Amino acid sequence: MLTAVLALGGIFLAAYLTLYHYGYVGSLACGTGGCEKVQGSNWSKFLGQPVALWGVGYYLSVFVVATAGALGSLTEQRWPSVVLVALNGWGVIFSGYLTWLEIVKIDAICRYCVGSAAVVLVLFVLSVLDLRSFRPD
Repeated sequence: MLTAVLALGGIFLAAYLTLYHYGYVGSLACGTGGCEKVQGSNWSKFLGQPVALWGVGYYLSVFVVATAGALGSLTEQRWPSVVLVALNGWGVIFSGYLTWLEIVKIDAICRYCVGSAAVVLVLFVLSVLDLRSFRPD
């Protein structure tokens, strides 16, 4: 259930950045100016959509699978754990790519992005541990 709670926090974080991207949040409470630079960069979109919006979709997917896997008969099935490892593995790869962009291409660090990358890494570790400890009844 910790995975679902962390994913819910990620949803709120990514939603905040998405609202900023669309102009519903005047300025980001970042303190360094790096967040605005990252959010306004050429790399702030992926396949035509804000990266933060993709983050909302990612975290929502993790939340749904983690919650479903913790309820009823799905707790005895392995597939939710496998799906979480795959989702969070992709999340680690994509977050690593975005962090590389921040350091190498954008020359600015967004605290929210770093926080999101840390959450993704923790989600991945938790999902791997969950899969490794899976023992069907």
